Amino acid sequence: MSRVILAALLVVAGVEAVAAQLPTELPSTKFKSGQDVVPYFEGWIRNKDGSFDLVFGYFNRNWEEEIAIAPGPDNLVEPGGPDRGQPTYFLPRRQGWVYRVRVPADFGKGVVTWTIKANGKSEKAYGELLPVEEITERIIMTRGNLNPGDGDPNKPPSIVIAPPGAASVDTPLALTATVTDDGLPKPRPAAPARPATGDATTIQAQANSSGPPRPRGLNVTWMQLRGPAKARFDRSGPIAVENGKVEAGVRFTERGTYVLRATANDGALSTRADVTITVGGASTAQAR
Repeated sequence: MSRVILAALLVVAGVEAVAAQLPTELPSTKFKSGQDVVPYFEGWIRNKDGSFDLVFGYFNRNWEEEIAIAPGPDNLVEPGGPDRGQPTYFLPRRQGWVYRVRVPADFGKGVVTWTIKANGKSEKAYGELLPVEEITERIIMTRGNLNPGDGDPNKPPSIVIAPPGAASVDTPLALTATVTDDGLPKPRPAAPARPATGDATTIQAQANSSGPPRPRGLNVTWMQLRGPAKARFDRSGPIAVENGKVEAGVRFTERGTYVLRATANDGALSTRADVTITVGGASTAQAR
């Protein structure tokens, strides 16, 4: 056997030996249901009157299961609870900056604790006025993305939800949100579609989603914060604002009090408004 062939065989054997020692990659496990819900403390905001807002979010570890947990021992905010307006309906995955607790100027080293027990497991979040956890409204408006600062000419949109009519079980209820904005930032034009060449040697553009394209420019997204059961919207995801308005419908499967949130987004900054609906009673709307 020639030296060249022998050397080649030794190289191949060495590569195989190294490969055998490498750890096997395990696919990440995704649970559709049965997992817990983890509350998160996002940070605190300093208000002009000297008070503070402690801002919380949550992480529903399930990919599909939506969980309703009424205020009580399984959904508790302390001190002052159990019910301090926290979410009672938990959507799948990470939902950030969704809930606030206002504390007085003399709160000092106090702590607000949010406890959630779901699928048999309890999780807690602790809100404190630690200097390193101070945030601003602008951070929430950008959802933690790049913040160009207070000198940015772009102003956040404003949104007002019209009080809806009387709500009843299994009857569609119309929702209307009025949105105004300064027109900044200018929406980017949609990229022209690239025709398929049919040539396997040509690199094709990657398609990141098989769903409908996200609307460009001003849009509104609806979500549920509270309620004894799922509120079913007839339009999901971002909805383009047309003539200053967005219309959607919602249907309720159980009686009770629900809180729905509409978020207006101009592509960089967002503003939220909540509406409280009592199925079988009157409703109220509040901007946040």
